[in-house]
Amino acid sequence: MDEPWMLGLHSDSGYLLYRLGLRSGQLFNAALQESGLRLRHYALLRYLATVEGALQRELSTRLGYDPSAIVGLVDDLERLGLVERRPAPGDRRSRVVVLVDAGRAFLRDTDRTSRRVTDDLLHPLTEDERAVLHGLLQRVAEPEAPGGA
Repeated sequence: MDEPWMLGLHSDSGYLLYRLGLRSGQLFNAALQESGLRLRHYALLRYLATVEGALQRELSTRLGYDPSAIVGLVDDLERLGLVERRPAPGDRRSRVVVLVDAGRAFLRDTDRTSRRVTDDLLHPLTEDERAVLHGLLQRVAEPEAPGGA
């Protein structure tokens, strides 16, 4: 039997996830190119669509981005009028990042593009396989969430 270190690269699930992430990022960034945004901006907007606002440190934690990267992403989105920084309730020194109507409209406009990219990426899978993959990825990516590992 082959030694584990002699197995082919594609037998390593971690490597396959890395490759899938790269390919997904490339496809999303290409689709978003016209808007001037990248996948990181899109992810931040998508997260803000699920909350009433978030502190930048919360965005960093939830999205897994370096805090200094969050500042630049929020600056970009604020410059485009998609988000606003507002005073945090109960703490005038802190700012909450809030999705504004233009940001919601952008997400609505890019929803079809997002689905097309996902369909392109997952075209070899059936609908049932896609649902299973999504559930498994969710468990691995968010183990502390309900239904996670």
